[in-house]
Amino acid sequence: MPSLQWSGFPGRGDCKDKGSEITAREAVNIQRICSRMEAEESPRMLTIALLALLCASASANAIQARSSSYNGEYGGGGGERFSHSGNQLEGPITALRIRVNRYYIVGLQVRYGKVWSDYVGGTQGDLEEIFLHPGESVIQVSGKYKYYLRKLVFVTDKGRYLPFGKDTGTSFNAVPLYPNTVLRFISGRAGSLINAIGLHWDVYPSDCSSC
Repeated sequence: MPSLQWSGFPGRGDCKDKGSEITAREAVNIQRICSRMEAEESPRMLTIALLALLCASASANAIQARSSSYNGEYGGGGGERFSHSGNQLEGPITALRIRVNRYYIVGLQVRYGKVWSDYVGGTQGDLEEIFLHPGESVIQVSGKYKYYLRKLVFVTDKGRYLPFGKDTGTSFNAVPLYPNTVLRFISGRAGSLINAIGLHWDVYPSDCSSC
């Protein structure tokens, strides 16, 4: 019969043939204990792996959250609240329609991807429409307001300057908080005019190569 060396209660690596004599029954018991220890360790390793995966996921979500920022609201009181939060799922901002009269920004509409948002605001004044170039994004918005929104200026990452409205009132200037982020959607309040506007920034959608 082969001889085994016994050096106390087994730990990992202790169940090996080494030369001292023990009984066959003791050898069987030692082998059973070792097998049980390894079986108990497998769930622990799986738990550790799952915890590591959850931590990595939480870290990725935190990084994503830090890419979003907001400016506003700029304007006066009143009006019904609107938001294009759901429209951004259609893609990046690709065009703007702004209606203006002699004094105020009357209404607005934004195209996300290839889909226009609902129009908000009044019907008086001239409607102006500007399309962004493929891959072009708004990286700065400035303007003026007094009771209502009076002026909007959109600046793009291609160096274009897109002004609407009249140059009177209290000034504001909005840029994203985080680098490499762009204007993703707008919100605000409107009635017969645009009462106020809010600006929401985030990363350019990676799944829109044709926008």
